[in-house]
Amino acid sequence: MIPRYTRKEMADIWSDENKYELWLDVEILACEAQAKLGLIPQNSLEQIKQKAKVDIKRIEEIELKTKHDIIAFISSIEEFVGEDSRFIHLGMTSSDVLDTALSVQMKQAGELILENMNKLAEVLKQQAIKYKHTICVGRSHGIHAEPTTFGLKMLLWYEECKRNISRLKTAFSDASIGMISGAVGTYEHISPKVETYVCEKLGLKPANVSTQIIQRDVHINYISTIAIAGTLLEKIATEIRHLQRTEVLEAEEYFSAGQKGSSAMPHKRNPISSENISGQVRLLRSYVLAVMENNALWHERDISHSSVERIIFPDATVTFDYILNRMITVVENLIVYPENMLKNLDITKGLVFSQKVLLALVDKGLQRQFAYEMVQKSAMKTWNEGIPFKESLIENSELMEHFTVEEIEKLFSFDEIFAKVDYIFDRSRNC
Repeated sequence: MIPRYTRKEMADIWSDENKYELWLDVEILACEAQAKLGLIPQNSLEQIKQKAKVDIKRIEEIELKTKHDIIAFISSIEEFVGEDSRFIHLGMTSSDVLDTALSVQMKQAGELILENMNKLAEVLKQQAIKYKHTICVGRSHGIHAEPTTFGLKMLLWYEECKRNISRLKTAFSDASIGMISGAVGTYEHISPKVETYVCEKLGLKPANVSTQIIQRDVHINYISTIAIAGTLLEKIATEIRHLQRTEVLEAEEYFSAGQKGSSAMPHKRNPISSENISGQVRLLRSYVLAVMENNALWHERDISHSSVERIIFPDATVTFDYILNRMITVVENLIVYPENMLKNLDITKGLVFSQKVLLALVDKGLQRQFAYEMVQKSAMKTWNEGIPFKESLIENSELMEHFTVEEIEKLFSFDEIFAKVDYIFDRSRNC
């Protein structure tokens, strides 16, 4: 991922420095386990632990010749360790190191993502509470429907955020799998006890069955779950983009001092963060297809997955981490205009109360379809002539046979909405 959309915290996890240090951790832990089994002399183990170190420049030099990253890595380590290096990588294959270290990186990335997902949940929760009773119009098909509250919008996102956190925890846990099983996964040249030891030290679970690699269905789940969480960010971003439209302007992104919206038009205040988030979620979805293609490999393994994973794991986690933190800032600093919400709510001159009138007629004993047509007649008069809906109802002599003016007046109230909103908030845990 390009630096423009990268936070250092996540980039460090996927850096060459961290990758090679994790490779070294796997190799040294395997040596420790072999020593416990009496297969490596204790003094040789101590020499390995003292002398082995990562030299990225040297690894890259060697790889130019070997065309094999693990061999280049081990060869570089051997130059530091000397004679005792013969015990390094004993009975292991490249993927024992690659896949186990990758799982640790995925675990580290997952922990950072969960930390920030919890921050987003908290910000959404606080905004939901703040705007719990801030009335606004609800829209279906982009058309005014009935009144709702801005707090309910936030509460909806908060609940989905919690579901995403739960899904991510499961996916990250399922992907925390290590493997030290040798060529084609049979443990022919290495004890399963080595795998158990290494995985325990790294906070991983040993794969129950592997070939020469950890099976990629767990990777599919990992990336797919991140992409699902991304759709929440896109959902929020899309709503903000709509609400910030000039003719709507019910909410907008914070516009900082000195910020510019257009190179040509000085008046512009654009929802650039939300637009950026919407765009980058498209990338997340594309990574799902790529990771799915990696599951069906030839026999016990090939390396068609390798080049894909070198890109999609850093890019997917870096991208999601970036837009997640950007969304936290957007929601936390969102500017809300309750007065515009009320103004927009009244654009249809009271038509948002049409269902209340319909149901009141049904309560009086009318057939629903007959009542619907009666109310629709007044509603269409409001649409066509711009007459306030309340007036067009009162002018409807057929309808007014069933109502007094006072009863019509009482129907144009938000009281019932607020009562039900309280119920919904009470049902939402922790609000």
